[in-house]
Amino acid sequence: MIVAEDSALLRQGVVRLLTDAGIEVPAQLGDAQRLPELVAEHRPDAVLLDIRMPPTHTDEGLLAAARIRAEHPGTGVLLLSQYVETTDTVRALAEDPRGFGYLLKERVADIDELAGALKRVAAGESVLDPEVVSRLLATPRAPGPLDELTAREREVLGLMAQGRSNDAIASGLVIGAKTVETHVRNIFAKLALETDLQDHRRVRAVLTYLRA
Repeated sequence: MIVAEDSALLRQGVVRLLTDAGIEVPAQLGDAQRLPELVAEHRPDAVLLDIRMPPTHTDEGLLAAARIRAEHPGTGVLLLSQYVETTDTVRALAEDPRGFGYLLKERVADIDELAGALKRVAAGESVLDPEVVSRLLATPRAPGPLDELTAREREVLGLMAQGRSNDAIASGLVIGAKTVETHVRNIFAKLALETDLQDHRRVRAVLTYLRA
């Protein structure tokens, strides 16, 4: 795991938390300039980096993430941000959400959530902060395939976008696991994602959700 964060205090704190959780951190840095080089050198399972980094504190993190995904597609990327920045994040995620995640910095204090998100992106899954999902749901959009979904199915799809498993969705919505399976099947059918590869269908469903 490589950590890139310009705040030395936050960076050191995150590295300490990850190390205590048994996650190896071979490199850390305060800007995104050398990040692709370090990824090539250490070949980490995932990279944790801030969206806004020196020198301009605008989109350096996103640009570095895009380069890493292009040059090292097997490396998961988890972006951190102080604020909900749906425009740039959705644009990056919409290309291919596999192995890509976005959390608000307020989640960093929860090491279980942070470590779980890193493990999911390292495994090729997608992870979206619940606040980002809420913002996406509230954003006006043109008519599209999601209009076919019921309110409950949209809730389930939103939780899928957060990287939740069926069991976690069932627990969060306080419904049965079989009910979740039914909702997921309905989502796949309504989005015309009929294939035998269920994991691929989950990714494609989340991709449809993000692009909508």
